[in-house]
Amino acid sequence: MSKPLVVSLPHRLGQQEAQRRIQAGLAGVRQKYGSIISFDEETWAGNRLTLKLRAVGQTAGAIVDVEDDHVRMEVTLPWLLAKVAEKFVPTIEREATLMLENKSSS
Repeated sequence: MSKPLVVSLPHRLGQQEAQRRIQAGLAGVRQKYGSIISFDEETWAGNRLTLKLRAVGQTAGAIVDVEDDHVRMEVTLPWLLAKVAEKFVPTIEREATLMLENKSSS
């Protein structure tokens, strides 16, 4: 594993509403991308979500901390995916923001 990719997104929703929207958004991700992404673990402990997922034959882990005014995502990728991950930060930020705004990119 390589150095984690960290993304922080501000919001004005409050912790509970942001967490609710993330949970709903993950259900949408499963439905939309279930053929290429599988979630091996999804555990909420208070305001922290721990994820383990598989995509394109690779395993990744993520920790999502939901605060009153921001969401911090820390994603740990295999070294091969980490090499190209920086290019996807704008996409990750956009998709996560849409999730918090309760909108869809499609």
